[in-house]
Amino acid sequence: MGTLGYRLAKKTHFGYNKVLYPGRKDGTIMTKSELIAGMASESGLTKTDAEKALNAFLNQVEQALKQGEKVQLVGFGSFEVKERAERTGRNPKTKEAIVIPAGRAPVFKAGTALKDAIK
Repeated sequence: MGTLGYRLAKKTHFGYNKVLYPGRKDGTIMTKSELIAGMASESGLTKTDAEKALNAFLNQVEQALKQGEKVQLVGFGSFEVKERAERTGRNPKTKEAIVIPAGRAPVFKAGTALKDAIK
């Protein structure tokens, strides 16, 4: 974890350690540029090459999901598209019932190794 350039803070009121990223107010969100910097330092690549690698990965996942394929990374997790049925919702302002059309949504399911690593 130290190679990604972040540090652990005091325990929160829930008893979990909070990961803090430098330069952020609350420090709980890792940005794309922070991820690229961490990838570069851990792999020995330049930041430019790490960014190209991350963008290539994201593009491949996107293309696979568009084609209806499931992307499975053993130990990390899987990306897939779920079909959402049409449903009735409510406009919070007017309280009027509205129909929310059916659609497709990308989902990520964490693998067992990832779940175990963050416990």
